[in-house]
Amino acid sequence: MGARGNALPVIVKRKKVVRGGGHHGGAWKVAYADFVTAMMAFFMLMWLLNATTEKQRKGIADYFSPTIPLSRVSGGGDGSFGGESVFSEDQVAQTGTGASARKPSAERQAVGQSGTTPAAEAVDTGRFEAEARAVEEALKGAGGESMLSREALRHVVTKLTDEGLIIEFSDLPDQPLFGEGSAIPEPVTEEIVRAIARVMTLSTNPVAVNGHTSARPEVLREDPSWDLSTARAMQVRRMLEGEGLGTGRAERVAGFADRRPAHANPAAIRNNRIEVILLRRQ
Repeated sequence: MGARGNALPVIVKRKKVVRGGGHHGGAWKVAYADFVTAMMAFFMLMWLLNATTEKQRKGIADYFSPTIPLSRVSGGGDGSFGGESVFSEDQVAQTGTGASARKPSAERQAVGQSGTTPAAEAVDTGRFEAEARAVEEALKGAGGESMLSREALRHVVTKLTDEGLIIEFSDLPDQPLFGEGSAIPEPVTEEIVRAIARVMTLSTNPVAVNGHTSARPEVLREDPSWDLSTARAMQVRRMLEGEGLGTGRAERVAGFADRRPAHANPAAIRNNRIEVILLRRQ
């Protein structure tokens, strides 16, 4: 028992032997992936610098800059190229002239948002508004003597709308444009139509004539307003052509009866009116 008590403790040492081919970690894979990504971005940058113009590069820079608002002028309002394409030839692809081929045929050209360029649309709009202003000033005598008498001018109202320049003349309490319930024009109507035909020569755009009547207080079995408004519009069209308006310029003649009142009271005589419209070209 004494010898056993004096024996040294047995220490068992376990040694882990690592053989070759073990796991060495994956940090090098992450580094390699970053390197490949950086090289791809570098070659993409080189390609963009070679394939884009200065204006397109500015659009790309503005698109990725959070401090610059996106707009169609510069930036990503309609894409990273500000509405342009790197394959555009001379103009932006949105206008329908860009294409991927160097010299595309008419069938292979890219089609944009509209059939005309914004510049062409602006020119057409500016030309029409200048002509409409000239027609309006000539009719009312802005800055000079009017083509209409003071009595006739009381009937006339002009306004520029999306449809075109509307020259509207209507009944007055003491002076109607046509005979009661008929399409026979009064002398003041003949004077107004004669002046309109003269000022319409300042433009070559087509013309439309609309007839309107006021609502009748009684309910009739057959409403004559449709035929009356159409007959009056047709009469004005014939008078315009008789005063020199080309026969090919009348694009539309319509009667709307009392369906489009100009006054809040459908029965007001203000609703008895004729509209001669200098139309915008479509």
